[in-house]
Amino acid sequence: MIRLTREPIDYAALTEAVRRPQCGAVALFLGTVRDLTGDQVTVALDYEAYPEMAETTLAQVEQETRERWPVGEIALVHRLGHLEVGEVSVAVAVSCPHRAEAFEACRYAIDRLKVIVPVWKKENWADGRTEWVHPPAPNGECGPNGEWGMGNGE
Repeated sequence: MIRLTREPIDYAALTEAVRRPQCGAVALFLGTVRDLTGDQVTVALDYEAYPEMAETTLAQVEQETRERWPVGEIALVHRLGHLEVGEVSVAVAVSCPHRAEAFEACRYAIDRLKVIVPVWKKENWADGRTEWVHPPAPNGECGPNGEWGMGNGE
């Protein structure tokens, strides 16, 4: 299941939506709006997307994850609009037969989502300034299979 929404993400419902009888593990990742970006105090974030493109790439992330792990079900949801500190901006829930698979699949899905899904973020800082930002890859590259290069041999 993939979705862009302007409504709060009901992560408890997402967790229930991905549960399957054949899966003994559900992993959930929540990205939330934090109050500090570097040395800047953040008061809110604004997220925007080109929906058709974002939904297509979310579907790609879902398919890639299913090809690599025995996924029972997966949900990828990203908020759009104005979010205050503490609100959930993105959620990934994955069920698999075993916990290691669920953790790995969930991590892959959120990392890949951050690399390829065209969602733009505007930082709203306490001093009244704003800036559209997109976080760079740790070494500026994404590997052929979606892995992030860490720039330190990891």
